[in-house]
Amino acid sequence: MNNSWWRNAVIYQVYPRSFLDTNGDGDGDLPGVIERLPYLKSLGIDAVWLSPFYPTPNKDGGYDVSDPRGVDPRFGTLTDVQKLIESAHELGLRIIFDVVPNHFSSDHPWFKSALSSPPGSPERARFHFFDGRGASGDEPPNNWNSLFGGPAWTRIAESDGSFGQWYLHLFDASQPDLNWANPEVSLDFEKTLRFWLDRGVDGFRIDVAHGLAKDQILVDHRDPKSLSQALRLDFVGMTQESRAGLLRDVPFFDREGVHDIYRAWRKLFDSYDGDRMSVAEAWVYPSSRAARYVRPDELHQIFNFDFLMIDWNSDVIREAIERTLSEVAAVGAPATWVLCNHDSPRIVTRLKDANRARALALLTHSLPGSIYIYQGEELGLEDGSISDEARQDPMFFRTHGIDKGRDGCRVPLPWDAAMPNFGFSSQDPWLPQPAQWAKQSVNSQEVDPESFLSFYRKSLALRKSHPALNHETPIIWHHAPKGVLHFEREWGLVVVVNTTDYKVEIEVSATSNILHISRSGVHLANGHLKLPANSTVWLES
Repeated sequence: MNNSWWRNAVIYQVYPRSFLDTNGDGDGDLPGVIERLPYLKSLGIDAVWLSPFYPTPNKDGGYDVSDPRGVDPRFGTLTDVQKLIESAHELGLRIIFDVVPNHFSSDHPWFKSALSSPPGSPERARFHFFDGRGASGDEPPNNWNSLFGGPAWTRIAESDGSFGQWYLHLFDASQPDLNWANPEVSLDFEKTLRFWLDRGVDGFRIDVAHGLAKDQILVDHRDPKSLSQALRLDFVGMTQESRAGLLRDVPFFDREGVHDIYRAWRKLFDSYDGDRMSVAEAWVYPSSRAARYVRPDELHQIFNFDFLMIDWNSDVIREAIERTLSEVAAVGAPATWVLCNHDSPRIVTRLKDANRARALALLTHSLPGSIYIYQGEELGLEDGSISDEARQDPMFFRTHGIDKGRDGCRVPLPWDAAMPNFGFSSQDPWLPQPAQWAKQSVNSQEVDPESFLSFYRKSLALRKSHPALNHETPIIWHHAPKGVLHFEREWGLVVVVNTTDYKVEIEVSATSNILHISRSGVHLANGHLKLPANSTVWLES
């Protein structure tokens, strides 16, 4: 059996700009992450994944990278990065960095050089520059739309001031897509990966991992407006069924060429000691294609985003669990489970109920594989309410306000209810914090044994200590009433989930004991388990 650390790990995502500000500029920074590493260790996690901290004009929350081998001064220095890696390792935590290979920032020297070079030049060949259609070239090369709204092409002015070629950007116009058919691109990213691996990073989260190969670049799509809408709504909660038809033939995602790229990356990762890992952000359809990214000679993990969008329905949840475990088992890879992240609504907001959010979390923490926790998830935070005037997400601007964007889930964390800005910063944060977060701050919850934070700490501690949870033992399903899930993991852990809005009663082993509950009101006596609405319980038999 493969006992690599990442197969059953708990990985905590830090969005550095919203984590902790130590220099009083309203933006979080790397020294803030270092300062709070003991807090992260106390949660019971195994690794920290950091969203980008690289130099950036910050047009898309740091995912517009102008130097992938540097550190933006607003976050700190390369010395801070080294200290972060070393401090984490001293605490027994691994460090995972974001890498953004689909695009660079328009501020990257490569793109600036491309703009000043003529059509057909080697500088432009690093990106996707094409002449426009129509007699005067004033129509884009194809009809693709950006995932952030509007066209996926922008026309440039040539050095003589004339209208020139168009360049591709699947996201914001400030994020020109790279041409991975160009060997210069792959060599530069190998340099980037080695730069951070040599400094001790334990792995990488790969942004838009499914988007690198584009082998039908001049092919129109049959329904670009609907396709763009479907792909954007992936971030804010869209069922698999409703997007399935639109995602069957995406011309710029999940092309065969991505797998050659990741086979080369896997050889690079394996050449380093320390069990380095990689996890792909890849939205693919059908879901079975996701397993192709984690074949033994490719990447290590791929995000399973079912739980980012899943309905609070026992049948839907069971189907998602069974399908996910079956698909990754076929290639010997572990499952991953994600409830929210920097691109999606927080779980309390999406389910519109804190009890449901706790119940889904406790269910998720009982599943085999690796789980990812987004900062503040352990506090039960909801999305912040952001006025249109305060919004910064390019999605909001490119859709003219139709799509409100992702700012709500990126609001800075509340650390101390008694301090200004809840201890996040001595100055106003870059996004406003809700007043009601005072009761959800870390210091408020640490003294409450019934808090969301205490609840998370207990479940993560049990994941480490209970033999059924710290191994990839299978799931054994038991018959249950409609709306209820009932299963067990080998070595004596039983999980019962009530997704209904009323109390249920089922029979369990007469020798069962309660290990953990998502809410009060659970009653167990003589093999009869009474479970309140929207709740989960762990039993040991």
